[in-house]
Amino acid sequence: MKLAIQIPAFNEAECLPTVLGELPKTLPGVDEILVVVIDDGSTDSTASTALEHGADFVLRHRQNRGLSKAFIDGIQFCLALGADIIVNTDADNQYPGSEIGKLIEPILQNRADLVIGDRQTLENKHFSPFKRAMEYLGSSVIRWVSATTCPDTVSGFRAFSRYAALRLQVYNPYSYTLETLIQAGKGNMKIENVPIETNPATRESRLHKGMFNFIWRQGGAIIRSYVLYQPLRTFLSIGMVLLLAGIILLGRFLVYYLFLDGSSRFIQSVSIGGTFMVAGVTLVMFGFLGDAIRANRQISEENMIRERDEALISDPASLGDFQGHPVYSQHNPFV
Repeated sequence: MKLAIQIPAFNEAECLPTVLGELPKTLPGVDEILVVVIDDGSTDSTASTALEHGADFVLRHRQNRGLSKAFIDGIQFCLALGADIIVNTDADNQYPGSEIGKLIEPILQNRADLVIGDRQTLENKHFSPFKRAMEYLGSSVIRWVSATTCPDTVSGFRAFSRYAALRLQVYNPYSYTLETLIQAGKGNMKIENVPIETNPATRESRLHKGMFNFIWRQGGAIIRSYVLYQPLRTFLSIGMVLLLAGIILLGRFLVYYLFLDGSSRFIQSVSIGGTFMVAGVTLVMFGFLGDAIRANRQISEENMIRERDEALISDPASLGDFQGHPVYSQHNPFV
C-alpha cells in the first residue's frame, strides 16, 4: 500500500519546513509514504526548501498556473508513481499532518473512495463568525448541487483512493474543491467526512481577495460545474419555463382574437410570446446537444483513465521531467 502526500505550493518557502516536519513517516496499513510538492512557479526558494526538509519529489511549473492546475498535475504525477492513496494538503499549514492517519482510514478499510477533512466550520475557533456563517451557507448550496452530504465542501484536506483519483479532471481554473466534489457526487462515489482540527491561519488566503470575492468566484464555479455535468437538466428546465411563458402569452392573444374581439390590445403578446417560444425551443435543443457532448466526454474520460492507470514510472530516481514539467528529487536536486 503506497501513500502519496501532495502539497501544491506557491512561494511557501517560509511555511514548508513546518508542514513537512509534521507529516507522518509511518502509518498503520501503509507500506510506503511519498511526499510530492508541486511548485507552481514560485519565485522564492520553495523547491529547494521542499527537498531540504524531506520532500521526495518536487514537480515544478516554470510559471504560475493556478491552484487547480497544480492540484491535477500533482494527482497525475502521484498516480504515475503508483500511489494507492493520495492525500492533498495545503502548504500554509492549515491542516495538521497528524490528522492524515485519520483521513485515510476509511479508504484503508475499503469504506470510501473520497474522504474530506471536515474543519467543523460552525465551531472552528480560528474562523470569524461571518466566515462561519458564509462557509455553512455555501456548503449547503454545494451539497444540493453535488447531491452529497459533505459538511465542509471547500476543505482542501482530502484523501483519494486510486479509483477516485484516476477519474479526476478539473476544468475550472480557479479551484478544484467544488468541481471534484460534484464529480464524485455525480459519479456515485462513496464519500466520507472526518472531523479534524485546524491550525491558526499564518497569513491571508492567496486564493481570493476577501470573502465576497471568494463567494463570487466560487458561485461561478458552481454554475459552470453544474451545467457541465447536468446540461440536459439545466437547459431543459430553463427552456420549458420560457416555452410555458410563450404558450401563455400566445394563448391569451388567441382567446381574445377568437372569442372576445379585443385582440388589438394584446398584439404585443404575439411578438413577446413568439420570442419566448423560440428561445425555449433553442435552449431545449442546446440541452440535448450538451447531453450528447457529455456522453462523448464520458467515453474520452474512460480512455483517459486507462492511460493514467498504465502510465507508471518505472524508475522515479532517473526522472528528469513529467509531462513537460521538471521533476526534482534527492537524486536530482534543485539548483
